[in-house]
Amino acid sequence: MPGDDAGDVPPECTAHNRWEVARPLGGASLDGVRMAGFRDRTGGRLDMRVLPQPAVIVVIGLGAGPVTVECTSGQRPLGGLVASLSPRPARIRGEGVECVEVALSPRAAYTLLGVSPLELDGSITGLEDLWGRHARLLREQLADTESWEERLEITDGFLRRRAAGAPPMAAEVAASWDAIVAGRGRVRVGDLAASCGWSRKRLWARFSAQVGLTPKRAAMLVRFDHAARALLAGERVGDVAVACGYADQPHLHRDIQALTGCTPGALAGLSASTQP
Repeated sequence: MPGDDAGDVPPECTAHNRWEVARPLGGASLDGVRMAGFRDRTGGRLDMRVLPQPAVIVVIGLGAGPVTVECTSGQRPLGGLVASLSPRPARIRGEGVECVEVALSPRAAYTLLGVSPLELDGSITGLEDLWGRHARLLREQLADTESWEERLEITDGFLRRRAAGAPPMAAEVAASWDAIVAGRGRVRVGDLAASCGWSRKRLWARFSAQVGLTPKRAAMLVRFDHAARALLAGERVGDVAVACGYADQPHLHRDIQALTGCTPGALAGLSASTQP
């Protein structure tokens, strides 16, 4: 994400080189939800690799043209999208991008998406495919509103309404996810199961159904997230492998290749300024 350097933008916004960034004052009202508004200040072309992260990302496009998602199944123009936990390698392209982005923890995603996370199957899905006319109406309402503060309030209210009466994630699954995050992905599935009082098989099935990943894959993703942030910050590959608990550099290389389709060196070379 871009930084928070001051710029010639409204008070609720910050600016970083190319991107104008707006965040809700006081944050989102729901636990496990982060949101922000982004506008490309240059109006130029975006070409961004989608990096896996331990959150489901919802993007509501507000610009004049759609973004195009390019993945192994081909290209698809979308007005809004949902990127699942650990999506398969993909790129997002567009021009003059303006959007609201919502990051959902697995617990929030289970409540708000309206479908089992397993149905996303490591994909990038059109928002209207998931939320139907509600997604279209939300996008139209946001596009008709000029203030970032109002846009984020509208989005927050929309999510609160979806959360009302929605089923919560099982407490044991939520606790297992929290333990994976707290351990930075360095946990044993057997220990997670024991802490729940469940068998490994039961934890595997319930966790997979409600998070969308197996516990082992979730731990891999959380560990990768720490490694990716360190590489993007300029830390050396060998140091990152040790600090993040990988057996060796080839282990780090294999995980990054599996999750992103690129090498640690290519990942380290990505410019954060190109990514909203």
